[in-house]
Amino acid sequence: MKTDLTDTTSSKINKALVLGRRAIGTPAVGMVLTLVIVTDEENAYDALKAANEASREHPSRTLVVVKRVSRSPRDRANTRLDAEVRLGADAGSGETVVLRLYGEVVDHAQSVVLPLLLPDAPVVVWWPVNAPTDPANDPLGALAQRRVTDTYAAEQPIEELTARADTYTPGDTDLSWTRITPWRSMLAAALDQVHCKVTSAVVEGEEFNPSVELLAMWLAERLKVPVRRSTSGGPGLTSVRLETSAGPIVLDRPDGSLATLSIEGQPDRAVALKRRETAELIAEELRRLDPDDTYAASLKFGLERLDDEAAVTAPAPEEPASDATAAPESAAESAGSAAEPAKKAPAKKAPAKKAAAK
Repeated sequence: MKTDLTDTTSSKINKALVLGRRAIGTPAVGMVLTLVIVTDEENAYDALKAANEASREHPSRTLVVVKRVSRSPRDRANTRLDAEVRLGADAGSGETVVLRLYGEVVDHAQSVVLPLLLPDAPVVVWWPVNAPTDPANDPLGALAQRRVTDTYAAEQPIEELTARADTYTPGDTDLSWTRITPWRSMLAAALDQVHCKVTSAVVEGEEFNPSVELLAMWLAERLKVPVRRSTSGGPGLTSVRLETSAGPIVLDRPDGSLATLSIEGQPDRAVALKRRETAELIAEELRRLDPDDTYAASLKFGLERLDDEAAVTAPAPEEPASDATAAPESAAESAGSAAEPAKKAPAKKAPAKKAAAK
């Protein structure tokens, strides 16, 4: 059931919801939360489709806030709110209200959304694209217990990830973090099978993918070992290699669907590790509404601490003494000075250290 309302108000939308529930024979409200989606017209369809699929697990009232861009000063002066109310089969397992804001009301979306929130129910705000730098201080984000962003959709994902770390507030989360949940589970299970000590790690994935950085920071923060980030052609995350005292542990997924887990001394195993759709990611995030402390610790670990020279550079192998090194020592011995070789030795090892650092 669909009801279109033009140039309307929040009270008229609430009245349409009540009348719609009576018309389809479900006067009771069975939703468990309010999901507010803040997006543009281009991405509204995909976001709403994902929310409807997630509502099968989490029945919710979905409010889609679409801020329309006015092309002329005259249009910007005209404030209008249009709404589309969907109930029944058209709204999944909950209720859907698509709000289109025009003019000055675009800057006051919270005043439109607030009367439509379910009473005594948690609120989750999701920005599929164009998320604010500080979601907790956004007018809509301030209404929510959980704020979901997606740095993968940002124009500069890695810079966006750094900004998220600087403005993190308990309740913030990111779908780039949700995407690596199966990877974290598989790596933790692999380490439970082997009694060993991890010495270093390498995380490989496509360029400009924040999930790769988040997984690397999670490993570095939890294992307290140096972690290096490597670039591949994708798709997404492709490989994680853990160097341990019992041999390497490798989780490799070259095709984005099926992975191979290799543990020293054990046969290789095929593991289902496919890339998940947005609906599955949103459904996972809606399962918990408390702050994600693990995400916070990994995010605040800092990108600058990855690929650090002291962390990833192996000790330079000792090179055999060359003729160029032996000549000064012979000259020093002929001059009868025992301290001179000790002074010259560090000078000859300096180029090797610089080369290792590069």
